[in-house]
Amino acid sequence: MTAGNLAGGADVRTRTTGCAQTVRDAAGRLWRHGPWVVLALVAAFAVVVPLLAGDQTADFAAALRAPGDGAWLGTDHSGYDLGVRTAEGLRISLLIAALCAVISTVLGLVVGIGAVTIGGWFDAVVMRVVDGVNALPHLVVGVVIAAMWRGDPVAIVASIALTHWPSVARVVRAELLDNAHAGWIESARLAGASRWFVARRHLLPAVTGQALVAMIILLPHAVWHETTLSFLGVGLSPDEASLGTLLGQARGDVLTGAWWTLVVPGLALIIAALACTAAGSALRRNHRPPSGEVW
Repeated sequence: MTAGNLAGGADVRTRTTGCAQTVRDAAGRLWRHGPWVVLALVAAFAVVVPLLAGDQTADFAAALRAPGDGAWLGTDHSGYDLGVRTAEGLRISLLIAALCAVISTVLGLVVGIGAVTIGGWFDAVVMRVVDGVNALPHLVVGVVIAAMWRGDPVAIVASIALTHWPSVARVVRAELLDNAHAGWIESARLAGASRWFVARRHLLPAVTGQALVAMIILLPHAVWHETTLSFLGVGLSPDEASLGTLLGQARGDVLTGAWWTLVVPGLALIIAALACTAAGSALRRNHRPPSGEVW
């Protein structure tokens, strides 16, 4: 075998190795950023489609048309384009879920930081309250709160946010207990910094990443809860589009053979929940979970 043949074989192996490495790098980037791309596409669908469609009017003559017959995803029992109606419902459900996740995260941050900062009997009492709230069936409590102010979006947000903050508080408290006696925090205390200054300047930044992860993970839970409340009839009013109200209305339409009224919003719900879950898992892989906590 000549030196030229050896050099040519080495070049082929080098190019093959380089292509394989490129494919692995692309797969790694897709694995890291793919969930965020899907979540962005879901959000874009929920925002852009209703804007392009404009205001819809009920057309009972076009009610329950199958997909492709004048509407690319069919129509509902009021004659609305089901694709546009699903996008509107997805937008409302995501907005409510995001608001619930933010409020739950803020409450959990305040409770967790306050428990570690004050400590002692206050920490013990707060954690017993957290255990008590966790022991309650969240869906039942949500149904009770939402039923008292039926159709009020504020009641729906409150019913979800007030039952999901304890998980964030536990995560924040566990992370802060690991950092409470760190050298840089002890140095600030020895320098005369007050406990609230330490909490604001040192403890809060230490748990910001974990709180962000918890907020993203809460999104699919909030979507499912809002959908369930509206589906059961204690959430938004039926004339307002949300994934729950659309699925609730589909119960009767399916009996007439209009299967698309259930499949289209159901797929939107599943895709949105999976996208939020995948994004939370991707973000969680970049953060160390607090010791003693299982995410």
